[in-house]
Amino acid sequence: MNISVLGAGAWGTAVAIALTAKNNVLLWGRNAASMQQIQVQRENIAYLPGHPLPSNLQISSDFDAAMHHARGENDLLVIATSVSGLRPTLMACQAFKPKNVIWLCKGFEEQTRLLPHQIAHELMGADVRTGALSGPSFAQEVAKGLPCALTIASDSTELCQLVVQALHVNAMRVYSSQDLVGVEVGGAVKNILAIATGVADGLGLGLNARAALMTRGLAEISRLGVALGGKAETLMGLTGVGDLILTCTGDLSRNRKVGLALAQGKTLDVIVQELGHVAEGVRCAQAVRALAGELGVDMPITHAVAGVLFDGISASDMIARLLSRDAKQETR
Repeated sequence: MNISVLGAGAWGTAVAIALTAKNNVLLWGRNAASMQQIQVQRENIAYLPGHPLPSNLQISSDFDAAMHHARGENDLLVIATSVSGLRPTLMACQAFKPKNVIWLCKGFEEQTRLLPHQIAHELMGADVRTGALSGPSFAQEVAKGLPCALTIASDSTELCQLVVQALHVNAMRVYSSQDLVGVEVGGAVKNILAIATGVADGLGLGLNARAALMTRGLAEISRLGVALGGKAETLMGLTGVGDLILTCTGDLSRNRKVGLALAQGKTLDVIVQELGHVAEGVRCAQAVRALAGELGVDMPITHAVAGVLFDGISASDMIARLLSRDAKQETR
């Protein structure tokens, strides 16, 4: 199968590495100098250092070449940008009329509060098979070939089968789902909750507090997911509780690192400078807070995180506000 991966960040590079096990893969990045360096060094030192690229992985900054590489009926286009980059990338792809398109990003578009699949449906039309690949996964571990389980969510059974065929190999397992809303809400909101658990860990509140935040955070994910039309059972799977556990506890989590830094009193500008980019949970928090308000969905942890990120509330005040909430019956 011919596959083009658009986006040569850490996750795009890791997925491209994994896909080469049984496919003809091209990794595209827009910066010609950077892609030339990757081609020469056979390593993405800027985003995924320490992971040599397979000899059969093609590297290119030629967008036309990347699109023509994956235009066949059974070829696959993988978009590995952030949520903010999804719309312009899909718009650039329109003229080439790709047959099968999936994306790896997790979150809501900031201005429109749309999920990725809503953006794709708006831009690509019904003739293009589209879907979201999500689940608990760190780029560094996928690049190493360590065990991983993911979910492909799509309205198209044919696309799900195609992705399973491409990725279900060696230590990687891929499951399929038709619940795009549930899969994407789980992937988006867990990043916000990882910031919250990072704050709690950074303040030394202990493992009990982390468990409480994760559990009540899962309830928030479920409430929003169901309100948007997702299935509660989806959020008990890989792309809900599975991704939540990984992102809230794993030291490789960028969003958890944001929370740890907030607990140290660092400003968001300093945190972004140190990380080198904005973690998706930061972009997502404002949109989810607004969406929850519109829908009347109770999401106190999300509101607290957004307050720290955007309203000048301190990390310690965030925790105090959560602890001062009235006791009530535990429900989803």
